[in-house]
Amino acid sequence: MSIAKMQSRTHRDPLFPIIISVILASVLVVYPLSYSLSGWRPQFMLMVMLFWVLCQPTWCGIWFAFSTGILLDLLLDAPLGLNALSFIIIAFMARFLTRERRILTFSNLWIIATLALVAHLMLTFFAQIISGVQFSIPRHWLPILPSVMVWPVLYYLLRKWRI
Repeated sequence: MSIAKMQSRTHRDPLFPIIISVILASVLVVYPLSYSLSGWRPQFMLMVMLFWVLCQPTWCGIWFAFSTGILLDLLLDAPLGLNALSFIIIAFMARFLTRERRILTFSNLWIIATLALVAHLMLTFFAQIISGVQFSIPRHWLPILPSVMVWPVLYYLLRKWRI
């Protein structure tokens, strides 16, 4: 068997999994839940964006983070650019801080995802305070725990397209 055939079998093009995962994250973000459960909804779009930015850096970068952030702003009727700015900052910091690491283990990715979730909630929290938006402060921090618990499931589902 030639080397080209062996490489074509091992190389997986992640375009369709990226598109499908963003569509599924979009559905999960807007899926109607009761008011008491909606505060506990995990940050699906942030986790999908972070997975692809860290695990497929040649395919997904800052523009991918920007576009998923704008999509989330449009889906949630948030101020345009709020999530996009947060996603760009998080994607840049994640790529900048992991550029020297050749091997990102599952536990490293989980810690990075947890820190990214906290950073995203802090950035949106401060942006909402500065803009004078009225919101429930305790309810704003509820998605951290479910998001951290959902990360292993997301990683398990998408890990075969990881570089």
